[in-house]
Amino acid sequence: MALATEAQFHVLAVDDSLIDRKLIERLLKTSSFLVTTVDSGSKALEFLGLGEDHCSLAASSSEQHDAEVNMVITDYCMPEMTGYDLLKKIKESSALRNIPVVIMSSENVPARISRCLENGAEEFLLKPVKLSDMSRLRPHILKGQHKEPHKEPQQSSGYSNSTPENASGSSNIDSNNGGSTNKRKAMDEGLLPPESKRTNIHH
Repeated sequence: MALATEAQFHVLAVDDSLIDRKLIERLLKTSSFLVTTVDSGSKALEFLGLGEDHCSLAASSSEQHDAEVNMVITDYCMPEMTGYDLLKKIKESSALRNIPVVIMSSENVPARISRCLENGAEEFLLKPVKLSDMSRLRPHILKGQHKEPHKEPQQSSGYSNSTPENASGSSNIDSNNGGSTNKRKAMDEGLLPPESKRTNIHH
């Protein structure tokens, strides 16, 4: 499994319906995703490391080492914990909030769709999910992975901004050294009187 995760993105699929779980698993695998399926939101949280059962947490932690989750795709209508509740739990977690979440539902309810998207869902797919829907998933995973590196160029540019100041400072030092050298040369050639003679002249 560890070898597969190096080349594939890992998707955690959540659905209480066995038929729908098998369908989404087949579609994801056909699209070259690595898939783990669970039948409830609570089991999804346990797998992600947010469950309340410490034994389950230990088991899920070992599984995470084998395959880090790159996306969660969940059914909306599930008993005990809906897909919307699962979405909120993930987005409230500082450790998991960057994982893209996609919601699936067989009911086309605009208010429900809007609520999910406003609370952090990347997509809302209508069932039955089709193979063509799978192409919409990968860009969200890639977008999430490239969020952090954008901060680095700002730091490097900050360092580069200090470079001209150092350069101008060094040039000022060189010009000052050059001025004292020219003055000393003029004194040696008799163009300027020594310091002691100029003091006597003033007296």
